[in-house]
Formats: sequence, structure tokens, C-alpha cells
Amino acid sequence: MGKMDNKVVLITGGARGQGRSHALRFAAEGADVIITDICQQLSLVDYPMGTPEELAETKRQVEELGRRCLSFEVDARDGKAMRTTVNEAVAELGHLDAVIVNHGISVPHMTTGPEQDDDVWDLVMDTNINAVWRTVRAVVPHMTENGGSISLTSSAAGLVALFGRAAYVVSKHGVVGLAKTLAAELAPHWIRVNAVCPTGVDTPLYLNPGIIKAFTGKDDGTREDMRWTATSLNLLPVPWIEPEAVSNVMLFLASDEAKYITGIALPVDAGMTTMPPGISPFIGQRLAELES
Repeated sequence: MGKMDNKVVLITGGARGQGRSHALRFAAEGADVIITDICQQLSLVDYPMGTPEELAETKRQVEELGRRCLSFEVDARDGKAMRTTVNEAVAELGHLDAVIVNHGISVPHMTTGPEQDDDVWDLVMDTNINAVWRTVRAVVPHMTENGGSISLTSSAAGLVALFGRAAYVVSKHGVVGLAKTLAAELAPHWIRVNAVCPTGVDTPLYLNPGIIKAFTGKDDGTREDMRWTATSLNLLPVPWIEPEAVSNVMLFLASDEAKYITGIALPVDAGMTTMPPGISPFIGQRLAELES
């Protein structure tokens, strides 16, 4: 028996990355899966976003595990479109037991300076917090009778500051606040709401040319060029974590094993949020090696 037998889970941002990983993990535990993704390139995002072909590939892989999978190209910023999509999917599959609001973007944006673009701030906020709220608003009516779990993907940046990512940091802090508030409001319906806060994850949102350049200062920098600096952000000596590590936490929170857990912001962060930036023991060890 799987932990999610006879359950239905909805996952946004399901075309690739963490979303695909979550879909496959839940399917492997017996869930039928609803996946959504915008499948469009937003003009201000400086890395390639998910595509219709990638969404179709996630669906194929879920079905290869023997589970049903409904996929939809829909913009979560559009509340009406999300409600229509969720209504259609639940009507076909019969119920909704777990939701993972996983979509998000990261675009460089500092808080001050004449070069800062209001359009970037607005896009990040609209995608990372407004669209999260609109997704929750679409799914809650389908969960009030039987309860369930809602997990919102925040970030370690939802708990601490990051330089040069003001809009992202503020939006992810907002996700944590939204999760806590929803946990309080939805508890009478036995709907549990939590936020998950990963460190850098090995996905295109994190390991893309813009982020690599920010870490390395090189236009042609590589993952390997970024590895040392990225590792210095974490207590554990890893530069980033695999999507499956986050999927395991999402599965736990949605399962009966976590039936009394609600309103938390759970770091999956290799210790990143435990320390002030720049004092990872890895730094001291590495500097000692370089000096020897």
C-alpha cells in the first residue's frame, strides 16, 4: 500500500523541476495527479520556463507509473481560469485531497536604485504570492467537506534575506505568512496548511545562467564554477539539494503521518537558515585548504 492510495493531488508548476518530482513521488505512492503550468515564457524572466512538451512529459511519466494524470496549461495569476480548471479536474476525478502550490519565478531585483524596474517587482509579486492565493481560493471549496493538506512552496528566502533578490524574498516571506493565516482559518475544516522552505534546488529556477553569473561574476560561468560559493550558504557541505528531497517532505506533510501538523514553515535547507550568511564551517575548511 502507498501513503496516498485513492487520493488526488493537485500540483502547480508541474511541467518540470520540483513540480515534476512531486508529481512522480505522489504517483509512486498511489495518488492520481492534476498538474498545471503556465507553459509560457514571461518576458522579464531571464531563464527558459516550462513548455507544453515538458508538461506532457510529466503527464506521460505519471501515467507510466499506473496513475491517472490530468494536465492543464493555465496561468495561476488568472483566478477565474484557475477556478475553472480546478472545477473541471475535480469533476473528473471526484475529489481533491492534497494541493502543492509549487509555481514561482526568481528575477534579480534590489530594493533601491534608479535601475530597478517596477515591472519586475510587480511580476514577481503577482506570480509568487497573488497567484498562490488565487490557487488556494480555487481549491478550498473542494476540500472543506473532507479536509486535506495544502503545502505552499516558499523558500529559505522566505525566512532570511538574500542580497539582490528583494522581490523574491518579500514574496516568499508572504507565502509563509499566508500559510500560517490559512492554517488558522481552515483548521475547523481539517484542512492543514504548511509552507516548505528549501535552500537552492537543482532546477532551472536556481541553476540558470543569470544565477550562475550572480554567484561567479562570469558571463560563461558553469555549475562547477558556482559550486564553492553556493556550498558556503549551507551548513551541510552541499551546494544545492535535489528536487526529490523536497518531494519527500511534501509527501510527508500530505500524508496521515503529518495529520496534526499545520501552520509551520518547514526548512529543507541544509542548515542555510540556521546561521548568519558567510559563517558556514565549509568556508573555514576550504580557506584552510587554500592556504595550506
